[in-house]
Amino acid sequence: MKALVYGGPGQRSWTDVPDPSLKDPEDAVVRVEAVTICGSDLHILKGDLPEVQPGRVLGHEAVGTVLEVGSAVRDIKVGQRVLVSCISSCGQCRYCREGRYGQCLGGGGWILGHTIDGTQAEMVRVPFADRSLHVLPDDVTNEAALLLADILPTAYEVGVLAGKVSPGDVVLIVGAGPVGLAALTTARLFSPSRIVVVDPEPTRREEALRLGADAAVAPDADVRAELGYWTEGLGADVAIEAVGIASTFEMCADLVRPGGRIANVGVHGAPVTLHLERLWTRDVTITTGLVDTSTTSLLLRLMSDGKLDASPLITHRFCLDEMETAYDVFADPATSHALKVALTRDEQMPFA
Repeated sequence: MKALVYGGPGQRSWTDVPDPSLKDPEDAVVRVEAVTICGSDLHILKGDLPEVQPGRVLGHEAVGTVLEVGSAVRDIKVGQRVLVSCISSCGQCRYCREGRYGQCLGGGGWILGHTIDGTQAEMVRVPFADRSLHVLPDDVTNEAALLLADILPTAYEVGVLAGKVSPGDVVLIVGAGPVGLAALTTARLFSPSRIVVVDPEPTRREEALRLGADAAVAPDADVRAELGYWTEGLGADVAIEAVGIASTFEMCADLVRPGGRIANVGVHGAPVTLHLERLWTRDVTITTGLVDTSTTSLLLRLMSDGKLDASPLITHRFCLDEMETAYDVFADPATSHALKVALTRDEQMPFA
């Protein structure tokens, strides 16, 4: 089969690799029908995650059809259309029993496209299939479901829930990329009084406004004044960092109110200075985290019921064998204005 293979920092190729097969009784093999690219994949290509070894098939978000299941798989059936979650769960370890699947000690967590071969391929082996695949209802499209594999639960769990967004809050979201916009979409479920989005790209600020932001400003604007009018000068109740660089985290720390919450969602590839000399008296709560995908079923129900629509986040579409082009587009949002890209199987594509 064909797959997108990591060759080391800065190196990737759409090339032939062996077909996946069942290795453990709880495995499933899934034919990939739709897949997307994540910012984490770009971090891998930059060399920010040295644990990812050359030769690894990248990707951790997909929708597909189950081709084969192991002898211990009880609920997932051959032929079902499923969402492949970015997080796998052994279901037995301490963290899985707490619902913290991202920290799984039994061989799960973020493994697809990280420590085992991932989803940017014609087929993928999925461990712990009963807990790592979600059967999709007919009224949720492949494209829409792709957003449930990672960015929607990530934004919701690590941003909105960790930040304890509540009715009436003033929420600051720094970064209007896919995860920042997913945080905006899911924060609105809690009826905050105002959402202010910061991003340097005009097209992304426009998209934030279309998705329901009350204000979208550039980083060099007077963000403090924008927030101050609505908070009596105190600052944001919740600041969600959705970029992953020092300056954006420091902006959140500077603009959150005393007693407020900073929810760091961005993937940081370099150290960030934590200014405790300014924060220690202000009762600020700072959270970080890897998504657990414990809310995927809830978000899927909301999407199926028409209560959650993130479809505008997909801006570019490709065939699966256009993976290299899709990476180029996704990696250059300033030129392409890309948010999320969706790659789908060409029905004429040969399949072994």
